[in-house]
Amino acid sequence: METVEMNSVSLKRPHSEDDVANADEIKRQKISENSKPGNNSGQSVETVTEHPDKSLLEGTKNEIIPNEESEEQEDDELEDSDEDGDTESFADMMKHGLTESDVGITKFVSSHKGFSGILKERYSDFVVHEIGKDGRVSHLDDFSVPVDDEDPSEETFTVLSDEDKQRLEELQLLKNKETSVAIEVIEDTKEKRTVIHQAVKSLFPGLETKTEDRDGKKYIIAYHAAGKKALANPRKHSWPKSRGSYCHFVLYKENKDTMDAINVLSKFLRVKPNIFSYMGTKDKRAITVQEIAVLRITAQRLAHLNKCLMNFKLGNFSYKNHPLKLGELQGNHFTVVLRNITGTDDQIEQAMHSLREIGFINYYGMQRFGTTAVPTYQIGRAILQNNWNEVMDLILKPRPGAEKGYLVKCREEWAKTKDPAAALKKLPVKRCVEGQLLRGLLKYGMKNIISAFGIIPRNNRLMYIHSYQSYVWNNMVSKRIEEYGLRAVPGDLILKGATAVHIEEEDVDNYTIHDVVMPLPGFDVIYPKHKIGEAYKEMLVADNLDINNMRHKIRDYSLSGAYRKIIIRPQNVSWEVVAYDDPKIPLFTTDLDKLEGKPLPVLPIDGKFRALKMEFSLPPSTYATMAIREVLKMDTSIKNQTQLNTTWLR
Repeated sequence: METVEMNSVSLKRPHSEDDVANADEIKRQKISENSKPGNNSGQSVETVTEHPDKSLLEGTKNEIIPNEESEEQEDDELEDSDEDGDTESFADMMKHGLTESDVGITKFVSSHKGFSGILKERYSDFVVHEIGKDGRVSHLDDFSVPVDDEDPSEETFTVLSDEDKQRLEELQLLKNKETSVAIEVIEDTKEKRTVIHQAVKSLFPGLETKTEDRDGKKYIIAYHAAGKKALANPRKHSWPKSRGSYCHFVLYKENKDTMDAINVLSKFLRVKPNIFSYMGTKDKRAITVQEIAVLRITAQRLAHLNKCLMNFKLGNFSYKNHPLKLGELQGNHFTVVLRNITGTDDQIEQAMHSLREIGFINYYGMQRFGTTAVPTYQIGRAILQNNWNEVMDLILKPRPGAEKGYLVKCREEWAKTKDPAAALKKLPVKRCVEGQLLRGLLKYGMKNIISAFGIIPRNNRLMYIHSYQSYVWNNMVSKRIEEYGLRAVPGDLILKGATAVHIEEEDVDNYTIHDVVMPLPGFDVIYPKHKIGEAYKEMLVADNLDINNMRHKIRDYSLSGAYRKIIIRPQNVSWEVVAYDDPKIPLFTTDLDKLEGKPLPVLPIDGKFRALKMEFSLPPSTYATMAIREVLKMDTSIKNQTQLNTTWLR
């Protein structure tokens, strides 16, 4: 999964003589966008930028949990409320968070002098375009729907009332005891009856219709054609054999992460989220453009959502015979604006030339490790040590720093009573990791923590041990660069195909630092044959782990390891410095702006502020924030930025 998420932070340098004058000018803007979809659904599409992303505050990812819709709705309401009334400033709370040096991020490759700038002052300052496996950059540039004689007419989507749709949905999902739904034909013509028949069958797959006379009036009767069997796979009904089973489309979204977007789409379409597929997840606080595939939903139905959804646009529709698979992408293309920059033209030129020619250290970014006082890598280390009491303690114990009030109360109750039921009562949000673990402890008992922990979704559990691998890798790469600099040396590792081999003395001149890889620890990797190979062993020994035995008695937690390039050189790098007066105006046009014909605002020649607009492409699993760090020479951690700015404006 490529990870490009970063909350708005003022990348402000420590108080140098050049920067003190600008200290009060840099502010973070809260952007709140509320939208109400059409009346045909109760789903509310709301995006509110907060400080910072709650999934980061809690050290967990938002997870789609099936069959917990009421719980999910309650959780969303709670997460959107701010009932805690904390008097402690966010900056004070973040004193307990992580800095880059805490996770091994300590080196730079360039020699230019750093400068200040604001990243993501507006979420529209950070735009991500997915690069498909064919090398094509995804763009939303076409709203047209493929012509298909089998598609229903446009009137199909408006002929049914909201009440009719509600009753039909309940019938389709067998939510009541009714065996049929009768819809009165108000303007009785054959054409009108045909449209209603089409609307029911296309919008509610699995239902059949017939016409009946009742008391001199015409009714369309909807019913299940084959009972529950029809519901098991409703999309198999009336899908043309000549049409590909998957509708591929480009999803343009603003200030919403990929999983949330798919949840919203699935609720509007009345389908399960698992019929959607994609190549990578994109972050929330950005404008992102990516390809999505959905099983047996027509382009016409998808295009209709453009009329009732805000912050989303769907287009570039096509039918294909295959879904999308995670990791199939070549990478992402970024367009980033750093506002209110302080660097001279020479500094900026040096920084960007270095990024283009040398690149940046391919560190795992701060979002890999969480933002609270208990980093995710510590939990991962305890899992690998098979220390399950420590795992439970790290997840549930009280911790200083930025957390929701209900989590604080839950932790306090746990520390006082060690009673999962009592702690769970303090926790109205049940789908967070803490709630899932407590439910597991309630179900399996305190003596079976392994099974209790297993209730947490697998991806979240593996996130902890991957975080530990990333922590080791970051530290070892910093040691490698400190010891040997930016050149390939004998004993380094390079890849030949998928196989890692050591660089021999006689071959060292054939390779550069851009060829060198370093291993994430595991049972199926080899290590460098120089001081850093020993450093890996020493670091794991200090953590009570055996580098030669990375298999775990629980198969899920056995680490095979992998290789990762230590320097990434971005492709398609370009930049320009622009002047502006109004911090709220956009500094470039998006795909949607172009489709809607919006011109770029006229910018002053000599504005009050300067911004650096940069573009670059990165491969999967690399962090754009680490590229930006190299340009600015700044610590990108939330802790560091909040301490420098003293106040995190909401």
